[in-house]
Amino acid sequence: MLTKADDYPIHQTPEPIAYSGTDRNFYDRYFFNGYQRQGDLFFAAALGVYPHLNVMDAAFSFILDGKQHNTFGSKTLHMERLDTRVGNIEIEVVKPLEELKIRVADRMSKLSAELTFQARFPAIEEPRFIRRTGSMTSMDYTRLTQNGCYEGWIELDGQRFDVARQDWWGTRDRSWGIRSIGMSDPQPNPYATAPQFFWLWSPLNFEDFATFYHLNASATGESWNTSGRIVTAEQSRELVQVDSKLTFQPGTRHAAHALITLGSTTDNPTTIELEPTGTFYMKGIGYGHPEWSHGHYHGELETGFETYDLATMSAADPSHFHIQAICNAECRSPDGAVHQGKGILEQLVIGPYQPYGFNELMDLAE
Repeated sequence: MLTKADDYPIHQTPEPIAYSGTDRNFYDRYFFNGYQRQGDLFFAAALGVYPHLNVMDAAFSFILDGKQHNTFGSKTLHMERLDTRVGNIEIEVVKPLEELKIRVADRMSKLSAELTFQARFPAIEEPRFIRRTGSMTSMDYTRLTQNGCYEGWIELDGQRFDVARQDWWGTRDRSWGIRSIGMSDPQPNPYATAPQFFWLWSPLNFEDFATFYHLNASATGESWNTSGRIVTAEQSRELVQVDSKLTFQPGTRHAAHALITLGSTTDNPTTIELEPTGTFYMKGIGYGHPEWSHGHYHGELETGFETYDLATMSAADPSHFHIQAICNAECRSPDGAVHQGKGILEQLVIGPYQPYGFNELMDLAE
């Protein structure tokens, strides 16, 4: 079947774009977040394409006055991947790797937005993520990440907030490949063990540069995918040695403080201290959501809306383990200069992780 995408030079196989990949878990996704440089307003958006499941879904979240408002949409893809509008939410690529637009128009919930992402720095390609369980590929994907600023507006219940480039920073990413989506496979895998996943991801914005850090690690603390970069408008520098140390809030799996080290600890590295100031729950854009999880089929078109009172969200609830902590950042360069910035520390800690004393599937920090 030919689709609009076939008129663009983007083919990756001999097949039409509609048939990309060979795995039913193949996906292609946009993600955005944005935050006030001085203030508590925060938003996030996502749109995912699942060619083999013939589904496209999207979500948009906005944090205001201690509440997280989430709007969702899901539609039948009809094998047309370039129609990137799902009900109330639309993503438009204006200039690839430079400028993208997010549009939201949820009349029922009275949540609307028109936001333009403008790159502050070049996009980076993170190391390819590959993970297998016996013979099964459970993860094999590539991601580009880019820090930028936003302009436009957000409106909720008639209250409008102007978004100006000088006042709003954020991050976007694009990832594509294989990751568990939709309904789980009913066929048991004889090599499957108890779930274990340790994930940190921290893109940060500073006045004249950006930093990037992520970590996937085994239960013993051994990294199987990690990277750190310092990016300016002129160059992107990857650090050979990177590390992080977290202090957890008692009774949770959420960090109270983080120290990221970019470079060898014996060679005057760049260090970054993160102090969380707020929490964004990732299920608000579909991650692990009981109804709106990524790739689930809802029919021709379905939309939904819900609001979380952040003061009542229990961090001990396993469905709330996956978060982005909104953080103030202080970066100390090797020359002794101190830079103030802002960004997020995404965290998903499931199962044992010996370095921080987690021994069971869902035990909490003491």
